[in-house]
Amino acid sequence: TPKVLMLLTLVVFAMGIVRSFFSAERTRALLAGRREGVGNVAAATLGIVTPFCSCSAVPLFIGFVSAGVPLGVTFSFLVAAPMVNEVALGLLFALVGWKVALAYLVFGLAIAIVSGWVIGRLHLEGWLQDWVRSVRAGAIDLPVETVTVVDRIRAGLEAVKDIVGKVWIWIVLGIAAGAAIHGWVPVDLIATIMGREAWWSVPAAVAIGIPMYSNAAGIIPVVEALLAKGAALGTVLAFMMSVIALSAPELIILRKVLTGRLIAVFVAVVGLGILAVGFLFNALFA
Repeated sequence: TPKVLMLLTLVVFAMGIVRSFFSAERTRALLAGRREGVGNVAAATLGIVTPFCSCSAVPLFIGFVSAGVPLGVTFSFLVAAPMVNEVALGLLFALVGWKVALAYLVFGLAIAIVSGWVIGRLHLEGWLQDWVRSVRAGAIDLPVETVTVVDRIRAGLEAVKDIVGKVWIWIVLGIAAGAAIHGWVPVDLIATIMGREAWWSVPAAVAIGIPMYSNAAGIIPVVEALLAKGAALGTVLAFMMSVIALSAPELIILRKVLTGRLIAVFVAVVGLGILAVGFLFNALFA
């Protein structure tokens, strides 16, 4: 527990400083007017370092629509921001190794880029809620502000206070669950449920992960324990991605701006991407 909390504090402090370079207005300005394809890549990449999670979906979505950001580009950002974040990558690197962290980064970005591009190609703007479609695109005026080094350090400390203060309980719960898996769950049981031989293990992991709620920091100790017990890497990555990127609370929030049909398309496209990653990794590392 002290190890993970210390790592979390250091990562959050460093990224709090990085995030001081990105405001919501600046992020919208960077994405507005981007064409699909290039815009999807830019949006997914910005999702890694910008200070937004699935809880910020509603105000971000409205802001992006009003700024003229294409729907598919918006979805690339909304997938990448919670799923491929600095906390997940930092803890994965420290606890599981750079190979798993790199794999998660590459394929998480791929899911965000491709799923956003596919949704954009479907031209589903008519499936937004009526009040969202009535929002008019407006000009973006970036505030002129001078941010000093002291301000950026203060931003890092504020990020630690805010984020670590909110997620430490999930860290402890995740480590407790990981400890239970380490100590009490038989290896044979894990191999049966999440092993490479069970073809249904990846869909089952995704189906189990979607209704759950956890942040990246809380789920990674569980991931570490599952891998140590011999669970297949692809199945575990699929489980982690579904918990973070397609959580039930996120879908409830998105219902305020998306119709049920568009949410279903969103879940289907992202879910298929997660399934593909799970099956691919299990095939490569069989």
